[in-house]
Amino acid sequence: MRKRVVVAMSGGVDSSVAALLLKNRGYEVIGVTLSIWEESEIKIKSYRGCCSLEAVNDAKRVAAKLGIPHYTLNFQKEFQESVIDYFVKEYSRGRTPNPCLKCNQIIKFELLLKKALGLGADYLATGHYARIEYDKKRGVFLLKKGVDKKKDQSYVLYMLNQETLPLILFPLGELTKDEVRKIAKEAGLPTAMKSESQEICFIPDNDYPAFLQKRLPQIAPGPIVDTEGNVIGTHQGIIHYTIGQRRGLGIPFGKPLYVVDIIPEKNMIVVGEEKHLYSQIFFLEEVNWVEKKPSQAFRAQVKIRYRSPEKEATIFPEEEVKVVFSQPQKAVTPGQAGVIYQGEVVVGGGIIKEVVRNLA
Repeated sequence: MRKRVVVAMSGGVDSSVAALLLKNRGYEVIGVTLSIWEESEIKIKSYRGCCSLEAVNDAKRVAAKLGIPHYTLNFQKEFQESVIDYFVKEYSRGRTPNPCLKCNQIIKFELLLKKALGLGADYLATGHYARIEYDKKRGVFLLKKGVDKKKDQSYVLYMLNQETLPLILFPLGELTKDEVRKIAKEAGLPTAMKSESQEICFIPDNDYPAFLQKRLPQIAPGPIVDTEGNVIGTHQGIIHYTIGQRRGLGIPFGKPLYVVDIIPEKNMIVVGEEKHLYSQIFFLEEVNWVEKKPSQAFRAQVKIRYRSPEKEATIFPEEEVKVVFSQPQKAVTPGQAGVIYQGEVVVGGGIIKEVVRNLA
């Protein structure tokens, strides 16, 4: 009997090829696209990114080409509560969130996975560039980086674990982006040459401040202080700033200044020189271990942004997980994810809660 797999089809080339590959491997493939926000609210008619009306239509065209059933699932309420509200709340706390993490954690690999299993599927598949391998010796599933280092998306998948990994397929993990496009073109898929959007799906015009200000009318200007607490300017509201920001401060000064801290309870922005951006210690919250929680401190590599390389660190897996870099790192930012690797393997990760900064 053929295994059934539900493929999350975003309307892009990656998920389209994922569906094609799985069909060619003999799976019974069902395509689904999520409706996660009201397009009338966004008011960007030309937007064709993830989960837009155009994306749904593109996914349907691909499904028709492949001869597989396709369904659109309404997850608007869940997305609003779990992703958009979270995004807004984090900014109001002076943090810089990555909404894709919550979307993966709650929408895709919790709610959609549950829905897929309810449809009688054996697996849920996505177009992520990552790999899942089973270690027979230890009897555990491993989450590994994708072969294409430029496209590797393991960073945004750290929340997967031994319960979810056996139910998930990443057909693109062994491929490069160029190979995926070639496969799509040779198969005549409508999405073969579709460009990728780098914007957050629910802010397609990339105007974060306008989006946030509308939802946080209480956000007001406040003091900008230096590292010694002296008021040297006025900010336009903490939602307009993130750690490491240099532009848009509006402060005439003899040296370049950067945002080095955001203190929401005082409605205050702290600025300093580049040297003040470096820190060596931070703490994680909402931590997930892909296998199980380690019993003692261990050496690993840690990635603090999606596009940044991993850096050597020691992990202390206590009640509050502490990360100590071997060398100070620039602009460690609360709200972003800190993902722990050992070589190609994702050990776990969490949200950066607190950073020990040296403002002297």
